Amino acid sequence: MRVLVVGAGGVGSALASIARRRPFVEHLVLADVDAGKAQATVDRLADPRRFQAARVDASSTADIAALARHHHVDAVVNACDPRFDPPIFEAAFQAGCTYLDMAATLSEPHPEKPYELTGVKLGDAQLAQHDRWVEAGQLALLGIGVEPGLSDVFARYAADHLFGAIDECGVRDGSSLVIEGHDFAPRSRSGRPSRSA
Repeated sequence: MRVLVVGAGGVGSALASIARRRPFVEHLVLADVDAGKAQATVDRLADPRRFQAARVDASSTADIAALARHHHVDAVVNACDPRFDPPIFEAAFQAGCTYLDMAATLSEPHPEKPYELTGVKLGDAQLAQHDRWVEAGQLALLGIGVEPGLSDVFARYAADHLFGAIDECGVRDGSSLVIEGHDFAPRSRSGRPSRSA
């Protein structure tokens, strides 16, 4: 399998490191707007026959599709901020590749009644293209980050290798944070409850 990973940050670099231990990954191109960051990861992997760094602008569908075609990749893995999902998703489609991302396209509040009505939900923009991908015979795996993605992989591993039977598997994400006088307590970047909630 030949893979293009777009984004050489923590997720993309970790993917490349894991791929090094997977013999089915014949060739992996780690691409980032900062080619030096991608190259530093590739250098650490010490396998230039299988791993290569490249520069790509994640906001450019044309550049990503061209890079995918140039390296004859089978799959494009989006390891970028979800704001880049639309151009990377479209590039994978145009290049005829399987697409994988860690998080789906972002939600948007309802334009007139953001507190009363649902706007665009997480992943709606990509899911709306389902038929187009099916007709092209291509596969897109969306939102395969920690949950539900990685937690599903863990559950499947447990079912296949650790237990004879599993009656139920539950994934919980959240906390019981409370800020007196407020119904909602989001976390700040520091991980502590935001006092502006």
